[in-house]
Amino acid sequence: MIKGNLLNVFTEEIYAAEILFESGVIKCVKPVKEDFKDYILPGFIDSHIHIESSMLTPSRFAEAVVPHGTTAVISDPHEIANVMGFDGIKYMMKDADSVPLNFFFTAPSCVPSTIFETSGAVIGLEELDELLKQDNIVALGEMMNFPGVLGEDPEVIEKIRIAHEYKKPVDGHAPLLSGSDLCKYVKAGISTDHECTLPEEVIEKRRLGMKIMLRKGSSANNLVDLISAGGDFIVSDDKDPEDLLVGHVDVMLRKSVELGLDPIDAVKMVTLNPSIHYNLNRGCISPGKPADVVVVDDLENFNVKKVFIEGNLVASDNVVHFSVKPLEIINTFKLGAKMPEDFEILSSKDEEIVRVIEVMEGQLLTHEFEAVLKIVDGKIKPDIGNDVLKIAVVERYGHGRMSNAFVHGFGLEEGAIASSIAHDSHNIIVVGTNSKDMADVVNKIIENNGGLVAISSGHYESLKLPVAGLMSSRKVDEVSYESCILHGMVRNMGCKLNAPFMKLSFMALLVIPKLKISDKGLFDVDNHNFVNVIK
Repeated sequence: MIKGNLLNVFTEEIYAAEILFESGVIKCVKPVKEDFKDYILPGFIDSHIHIESSMLTPSRFAEAVVPHGTTAVISDPHEIANVMGFDGIKYMMKDADSVPLNFFFTAPSCVPSTIFETSGAVIGLEELDELLKQDNIVALGEMMNFPGVLGEDPEVIEKIRIAHEYKKPVDGHAPLLSGSDLCKYVKAGISTDHECTLPEEVIEKRRLGMKIMLRKGSSANNLVDLISAGGDFIVSDDKDPEDLLVGHVDVMLRKSVELGLDPIDAVKMVTLNPSIHYNLNRGCISPGKPADVVVVDDLENFNVKKVFIEGNLVASDNVVHFSVKPLEIINTFKLGAKMPEDFEILSSKDEEIVRVIEVMEGQLLTHEFEAVLKIVDGKIKPDIGNDVLKIAVVERYGHGRMSNAFVHGFGLEEGAIASSIAHDSHNIIVVGTNSKDMADVVNKIIENNGGLVAISSGHYESLKLPVAGLMSSRKVDEVSYESCILHGMVRNMGCKLNAPFMKLSFMALLVIPKLKISDKGLFDVDNHNFVNVIK
């Protein structure tokens, strides 16, 4: 039994109440005539997150977020699915089952994400059907292949049909989609979107009945820009370990209220709203519902004092009351060592006009601009003074592919950085000021069997991610510590981006405009085709 000021998400009232638990279920909720300081809320739900982005296994992720009031998450495992397919998804589910946090999953809809990159696996219609029939798979994951929807690709349409057959919603991914194209996308039966960047985009999609996810992630943070346009859920999408040390859904609530959102509306966006949409049977404090309950100090700071999952006290005052033993999984990189010459773009001229990917802080969108670069010994050179650096993607699944291009926005003045996290196929992606350092950091990632690496003046710092090249089985504070050292080194190398490695990982995401790169080449997302680096 607990007592406090109950926030009732049904009636939007706040009143003193007593909540009784029995066998993990709420037995009774009764108003009382007492004065309390603390507030009782339903357990928080992050309704769209990729656990792999935290660089933690699911069990370690639970250890990090449960003390902050998170009692359930809806995870799209398409990152590990693109690396290891069905086996990767089963790993996520099995490791998640070892901890109290309620993990729900979506069935990845795009494995591979596009035909314009090389992934490690394919999730076809048969595997999708097998996933969607499971109770803990609550939706079809974000349909990033919106061109496939608009073009009525038979396999894409069949995936949506299977989800509807099992009466499960389909998550969307439709950046900047508008007008008749948006209408066709919605008509196909896609009900949510988390990729809005403009308030007018939110309004148009909500008018058509789409449920909008306002995002406060480590790389994509649209909450400030979009909150005035309204939304249905507050989600993180991607969270790095440094941010998870500070908090999770509690931080998103705090920021939303700071921006002017009514606290009750904010709480409903991370409790009742996602529960109803995804049929989770929780997200409220009501007799017969699982006793997932959070006690906070107030409705402004949302400092979490106690967390109950199915009636058990699983965390209090930032201390976890359950043990964690992550499962291991074997993954190998099928490629040999790279040489500096692999990272050169050749020309017989004195200078060339090249296309350049332009990074935008706080957005997944990129722009394109032109640069005139000099040529030395037949090799096109970066313009470090004007922040035009080299970028490359090295395929890791045994086919020997790689591509080179140029990027603006990382600000490196020396050295190189690389990552085996490169959405969504997770090949190795690298940015650098010179070819030798780029080859060296890629080779260090191969040696480490995955992770993040930086090199400057011959000195390495690295974070090993041996679980599918995406995650570590160590605790969040250990992963965060090494990540902080890496980020500090990258800042000293001249980079001003808030989350440079996460930003780097999205340079290979071919479903977000405008210009991106895969192992097969430089890709124009708007026109859906490869383009030459040299104009």
